[in-house]
Amino acid sequence: MKRQRGIALLLVLWVLALLSTLLAGLVGWVHLQNRQALWQRQQTQTLLAAEAGIGLAVMAQLDRDPQRRWNADGQPHKLQFDEASLAVSLTSEAGKLDINAAPVDSFARLIKACGGSPEQSRTLAQALTQRRGNDRAPLRTIEEVRELPGMDQRRYTCASQHLTLWSGLPTPDSKLGSAWLRSALNLPHGAGNTKDAGSVITLQSRATLPGGFSKTLSVTLLLNPSKEGVRPYRVLRWQE
Repeated sequence: MKRQRGIALLLVLWVLALLSTLLAGLVGWVHLQNRQALWQRQQTQTLLAAEAGIGLAVMAQLDRDPQRRWNADGQPHKLQFDEASLAVSLTSEAGKLDINAAPVDSFARLIKACGGSPEQSRTLAQALTQRRGNDRAPLRTIEEVRELPGMDQRRYTCASQHLTLWSGLPTPDSKLGSAWLRSALNLPHGAGNTKDAGSVITLQSRATLPGGFSKTLSVTLLLNPSKEGVRPYRVLRWQE
């Protein structure tokens, strides 16, 4: 009898241990699901807030009063949307180096300003010449520059933020270009109205929640304010 009671006690203890393990696993799973749900909610909230920042900037650029438009100087505008703090900046694609229209020598100077050696700059300029030649189609995305033989990630990261596909200009508009790019290409200091950003602009919107969770969008748009009944802009590039 005592032996049977001992076996029953061991069985009960084993079952209790098993249930405790299962319960601990269930609690851990619930906590994980709660963290994932919170992350997903914050991700969605910051993304929507960043998109709202893009919308506010577009509205400013389409304002009939030119004085209400933003300067295309890359300086962040501090805004608020719901619980999120926004920092939204505007740059003009006319102030960047058009990878399809600019001389390859300008591209070489840009690479050199990004820390490339003279040999690497020449190699990449030659690679761009070959990429443009042989009746090939023009580059369709900035990311194609990363595929040029001799390009490394550091040089690409530096150069890509100063490159464009949409200005069609052989030389960046100096009044709309950054001070760094003007120095790299030896452009004159542009003295002009930076509110006239042109029809192709890039907006960067960073949304930050009170807890520190943040999301950044970089969007290149073609503005089309003249036609009624159609969307006032077209997205050319979208990066999260």
